[in-house]
Amino acid sequence: MDFLGIKDKWFFIAGVANKKSVAFFSAKTLMEAGANCIFSVQKLEQADAVKKLFPNSPVIVCDVEKKEDISNLSQLITPYTQSLDGFLHSLAFANFSEGLVPFHQTKREDYLQAAQISCFSFVEMTRSLKALFTSNASVVTISISNTRATSYGYLGPIKAMLDGTVPYLAKSLSLDSNIRVNAVGAGPLKTSASAGIPDYINNYLFAEALTLRKEALQTQEVANTVAFLLSPRSSGVNASTLLVDAGMSCNYFDQEVVKRFNRD
Repeated sequence: MDFLGIKDKWFFIAGVANKKSVAFFSAKTLMEAGANCIFSVQKLEQADAVKKLFPNSPVIVCDVEKKEDISNLSQLITPYTQSLDGFLHSLAFANFSEGLVPFHQTKREDYLQAAQISCFSFVEMTRSLKALFTSNASVVTISISNTRATSYGYLGPIKAMLDGTVPYLAKSLSLDSNIRVNAVGAGPLKTSASAGIPDYINNYLFAEALTLRKEALQTQEVANTVAFLLSPRSSGVNASTLLVDAGMSCNYFDQEVVKRFNRD
């Protein structure tokens, strides 16, 4: 049985970096259910890596820091399909080359670059793709479970901006379509992108201890939620950030963790 109802549907995926990324797991899950995927990469040199992961799928270049690339997005897709049933935005970037600095010392150019790639590109890409979306298409972006986690650096407030953007974009699109917009607020994951955040491994291990099952969140679990949100099965979910963190957010005062802290 095709539970998700996505067989032969077309989805656009932005953000596959490698086999550990949320976008990779999500695309793999969609394709295992019979869907077709088109991928975009930021730079031409990244295209070959994605083609090796998905040899039978189109890969295009769209540098979201360039207005012309986003404006031409639909033109690059139409040679492969005339319509899209969904779009996954899994792009995030922050310049941590100098390590984590106090938030008030964040450089303007770093913040604006991260805001463009990690947040506003979601709006711009959706706008560029709108003419290709089917009437009940679904748009999903990847956020984090707690945007106030200061260990996430200045990406925290940018992810909060992304969460705030979701309902505004959903309401705007509802003026003349039934396109849905949602986000997945994922708990800490073992991905290559996360590894670039200073001291991330300590936060990852702490988050694992706080999950109710005492087992870290798996990237596949996030991908399963993405596939659900992109599918018609989630038709009643709109303008929301769906939390996926294995119960961590209700367990910050886990007694075993508290006792361990006091012992140390």
